[in-house]
Amino acid sequence: MCFIGGDGASASWIPWRMLRQVIHRGLKASFYWLGLFVSRHPVFFLTVPAVLTIIFGSTVLSRFEPETDLEILVAPTHSLAKIERSLANSLFPIDQSKHKLYSDLHTPGRYGRLILLAKSGGNILELADQVLQVHKQVLDLRFNYKGFNYTFAHLCVLSHRDKRCLLDDIITIFEDIRLAILANSTFHKVPVSYPNTTLKDGRVSFIGHQLGGVSFSPNSRDQQVKFARAVQITYYLRHHAPREQDAIAERWEKEFCALVSRLSASPTTDGAPPPPPDLQVRSLTNFSLWRDYNRTGVLAKGEVLVSLVLVLLAATVSSSMRDCLRGKPFLGLLGVLTIAIANVTAAGIFFISSGRFNSTLLGIPFFAMGHGTKGVFELLAGWRRTRESLPFKERVADAFADVMVCYTTTSSLYFITFGMGASPFTNIESVKTFCQSMCVCVLVNYFYVFSFYGSCLVFAGQLEQNRYHSVFCCKIPSVEYLERQPTWFKTVMSDGHDLSTHHDSVPYQNHFIQHFLREHYTEWITNTYVKPFVVILYLIYASFSFMGCLQISDGSSVVNLLASDSPSVAFAVTQQKYFSNYSPVIGFYIYEPIEYWNATVQEHLKTLSQGFNKISWMDNYFHYLRAANASAATKADFVGVLRGSFLRSPEYRHFTEDIIFSKNPETDEYDVIASRLYLVARTTEKRREEVVELLEKLRPLMLVNSIRFIAFNPTFVYMDRYGSSVVSPLLTSALSALAVLVLTFFLVVNPLGNFWLILTVTSVELGVLGLMTLWNVGMDSTSILCLIFTLNFAVDHCAPHLYTFVLASEHTRTQCIKISLEEHGAAILQNASCFVIGMVPLVFVPSNLTHTLFKCSLLTAGCTVLHCFVILPVFLTFFPPSKKRHKKKKRAKRKEKEREREREREREREEIECIEVRENPDHVTNV
Repeated sequence: MCFIGGDGASASWIPWRMLRQVIHRGLKASFYWLGLFVSRHPVFFLTVPAVLTIIFGSTVLSRFEPETDLEILVAPTHSLAKIERSLANSLFPIDQSKHKLYSDLHTPGRYGRLILLAKSGGNILELADQVLQVHKQVLDLRFNYKGFNYTFAHLCVLSHRDKRCLLDDIITIFEDIRLAILANSTFHKVPVSYPNTTLKDGRVSFIGHQLGGVSFSPNSRDQQVKFARAVQITYYLRHHAPREQDAIAERWEKEFCALVSRLSASPTTDGAPPPPPDLQVRSLTNFSLWRDYNRTGVLAKGEVLVSLVLVLLAATVSSSMRDCLRGKPFLGLLGVLTIAIANVTAAGIFFISSGRFNSTLLGIPFFAMGHGTKGVFELLAGWRRTRESLPFKERVADAFADVMVCYTTTSSLYFITFGMGASPFTNIESVKTFCQSMCVCVLVNYFYVFSFYGSCLVFAGQLEQNRYHSVFCCKIPSVEYLERQPTWFKTVMSDGHDLSTHHDSVPYQNHFIQHFLREHYTEWITNTYVKPFVVILYLIYASFSFMGCLQISDGSSVVNLLASDSPSVAFAVTQQKYFSNYSPVIGFYIYEPIEYWNATVQEHLKTLSQGFNKISWMDNYFHYLRAANASAATKADFVGVLRGSFLRSPEYRHFTEDIIFSKNPETDEYDVIASRLYLVARTTEKRREEVVELLEKLRPLMLVNSIRFIAFNPTFVYMDRYGSSVVSPLLTSALSALAVLVLTFFLVVNPLGNFWLILTVTSVELGVLGLMTLWNVGMDSTSILCLIFTLNFAVDHCAPHLYTFVLASEHTRTQCIKISLEEHGAAILQNASCFVIGMVPLVFVPSNLTHTLFKCSLLTAGCTVLHCFVILPVFLTFFPPSKKRHKKKKRAKRKEKEREREREREREREEIECIEVRENPDHVTNV
């Protein structure tokens, strides 16, 4: 085990080597007795898991409840943005100002949002009448809830000034355009500038998020709009704390979605209002966003069942042999069923512990199947490696001793890595919930594999020992009887003895995968002329992986988690195309009193807001002072004019909501203790990345600037530290796995196996990470969970392969790698093929989440199989561990055997001489 020269150094490692061997043999002995115990009580170990499945499985239907809050699942749990939201809400209630804090897909509370798109490239400004008709239908939308009729007017956010529903200013513009058209004029008579326009009442309004696909009139100084392709209108509902009020608002959102569906459909004759002939309608609500997120789980029900059937068929076929006695097709089928009922039990435990379903959990059955069936196929392979002459109970115990040590180790690693993902270090709730559920699944799977599947193995072994057919469970006839039967009967009832050749002395070696690996593949992959091409292949693999790792993209958009054919995705695509010129509106909250009348402070504020499109009471106030030729150089003048005339003017009255005054009881003076203004940044199509970058630049200024302010938009809650939050579970899981492998260096039989395992898993992990990036998969919660699974999947398949190689005692590395492939290659191929076949139906689920799951899982299986069957068999023949010491031992044993044979021949010759003397006493001389 030690490669350090010198007798003293080698002697110092002898106690460690003895300790490792004692631990290894102790574990094998423990699992041998466990297998013997299971084989002696198979009915008990078969019944207990079945009863547990019935008990916990029944709770899945009764306690099933989906998660309804997307922010809890997707947004980082702990972030500065949430603290800033609380502070902003304490100053200016967000529910009353959310119509000003525009955000794309993360508007707080209940709302309904429309995008009206002119068909055939038309101008939306020429369709003002159709736009207002759709608007009127939304306002007239009526529904009954518990005997009361509700409309938008009952639920809308009210203005502080006139207690009327707050509507987007673009509605006023379209009403002016319609009046101009009715007066036999054109819409050009109504001046509309972009992004800031002046309304009839003198107010300046920002419409950068309400008008899309804009082009300007030539030679216009104030950017007069000549053409616009789309208009976006939002209907904000009040946020009510009582659940009853929230249910009413949710009901309005459902009716709103139904109305949009009717407007998007073909004209009907059932009395419903006809859809606008020249408009395409897109909609988004809080309810539809949640519905389309959970729709993935609904759409995937049929595909999950198809996947289970395909895996059952694949496991059954891959476990079959032409030998009707030793073939175990039902054991493959029962192995998949074992993992399936274990998943049902784990789901019951999850829902009993107040868990709520979300679509991210859809990957758990596939990941659990990928791990559980590996243990099933390894047990089956371990059964085939046992001596056929032993009683079936001892064969089961030998299979447990051979397989369960490694399966226990890999299951423990699954539990540790996903347990770290479920730790407080994880800041994404959906990832934490997934990892918690996966830990439960791994524990239940492990128990079911050695209990339920172990009992199935016992019964199958008993049938084999009593020479019963593995499919029909009838006695296999004698050879003499079979010789008198037709060929088809011989084929069906053959026990494999006639198939044995000189090469296949062991009947179990007739399994088609083992036969292919032994007779064809191992000879080909270890061929000297193949190795250079494998090295070139690995260099290409590493190059593409490295190139992909340099292009990792952020997948924080909630669109990546929605059903791809859903209305929310269609809305998001249209919004990104026509309304991506400006960032979400950022609230700039000054939460401490400052000297607003001081010229230095004013310049400082201008510097902070430089480069932004501003919606500011201060700019309008100073413009008002210049127009009135007034001065406000002192606090008294500044506050007096502000309260006395500016905020009372009709065109500036709406700024009252942006300033908080406090009266000093001693001097009866008013102070401005807090205020806010709104900033909008110019963006491109990569708006999300630019907003994240903008937040990263503003955050240090909030902490160190002399003016105490916060910048907030509801979108920041989902973006703040999302990259680090979503990557942290992968980092903690990888570090925990690395720590386990390093700390067990001195406990495993050969530490070099751990070293090779670390290198292999790193190569697989980086390969999957790079290739999935090249396949347009971003770093979101689903892909991170897939990468954690990749880590374990690679260990699951490479560990037995590598340890068999490093512990082999053959003459050469080539012979050792052949033995390793023959022992574990069949189980690896069986499990990888079943895993990939089970993932194929997910391609047909119209969801971005399932497509990400399929891509990452396919890359995981592909890279793992590539390393197990192509890269490792070649590279292990170049590098340590060396087999020279085994050669010396073998040479010494061979010489000892030759000496023993010489002595045996001498004894035989002496015996022959003695026999001849006894038989021919008269010819002693001749002899």
